[in-house]
Amino acid sequence: MSVTQQAEPAVSTPPAPGPGQADGRTRQRSLALRLLARPEVGVFLGAVAVFVFFLIAAPAVREGGSMATVLYQSSTIGIMALPVALLMIGGEFDLSAGVAVVTSALTASMLSYQLTMNVWAGVIVALVVSLAVGAFNGWVLVKTGLPSFLVTLGTFLILQGVNLAVTKLVTGNVATDDISDMDGFEQAKALFASSFDVGGVQVKITVVWWLVFAALATWVLLRTKYGNWIFAVGGNKDSARAVGVPVTFTKISLFMLVGFGAWFVGMHQLFSFNTVQSGEGVGQELIYIAAAVIGGCLLTGGYGSAIGPVFGAFMFGMVNQGIVFAGWNPDWFKAFLGVMLLGAVLINLWVRRAATRR
Repeated sequence: MSVTQQAEPAVSTPPAPGPGQADGRTRQRSLALRLLARPEVGVFLGAVAVFVFFLIAAPAVREGGSMATVLYQSSTIGIMALPVALLMIGGEFDLSAGVAVVTSALTASMLSYQLTMNVWAGVIVALVVSLAVGAFNGWVLVKTGLPSFLVTLGTFLILQGVNLAVTKLVTGNVATDDISDMDGFEQAKALFASSFDVGGVQVKITVVWWLVFAALATWVLLRTKYGNWIFAVGGNKDSARAVGVPVTFTKISLFMLVGFGAWFVGMHQLFSFNTVQSGEGVGQELIYIAAAVIGGCLLTGGYGSAIGPVFGAFMFGMVNQGIVFAGWNPDWFKAFLGVMLLGAVLINLWVRRAATRR
């Protein structure tokens, strides 16, 4: 009687990783790749390159007064770029941001002057108006489901027309009247448009506010529940709503933050120049959006930081003033702006791809 035996198939067991070897499934990325994954790293390197370039090409930049001018120029862009960046991380953007700055300044100026009120009354009413414009944008967006491009383009056109028409109707001119001799002007100027001395160099207060707002925005994004909501609604609002994120509140509040930024910059412009030109602000919204994009924020939402737009705004200020200090034709600024924007988008794309490689 024969017994047939079948051999069991051999099972090969991979050798356990020895000391100092990491399993490919748990291998951690290198420090360099983890740094590249940060959205602000690329723009930081770009800002350093632009700074070094103009230090060489424009020796006047090395002076303290010149750097104070660069920082001031950067701060007026950067204060608005911060809420615009948060809005972009939340998956939306605002084309009315530029003219909204002028709307707030016109509101405060005309209300105070025409009604002979303390300028602080105009400042408070302007804040309410700016927040209301932001809330309107957010409310229309969430109730209709229309793209933010269409909603804020409509608001942009409305505000542009209202700024010109109401100013001419009230003042008979395209600019508001001088409010420098009105009650409360000096106190408001101290808050929004004063300067202070640092080593013999006059530094604008907006530089301090810019850095304070940047630190606050960074803390909100990285350390609060609201920051998690911003990333969530920007990544996928339906999934965010499914896990309990208040999508409507988050979207509307982000637009209101842009309104707050527009109010603050508008007050700075008013108390710096004492009067406001009603036709200003057109095109500035693209500068704010470009600073956020250069700073690493995606138009598709869900990705970005508050520090990146700080460096993006600094690059704008550096190029804008660096061209002047170098004695070049300032008309080249927009060309440099376009090159920076395209370069930043390509660099951010490369950085993200490199950071995701295992």
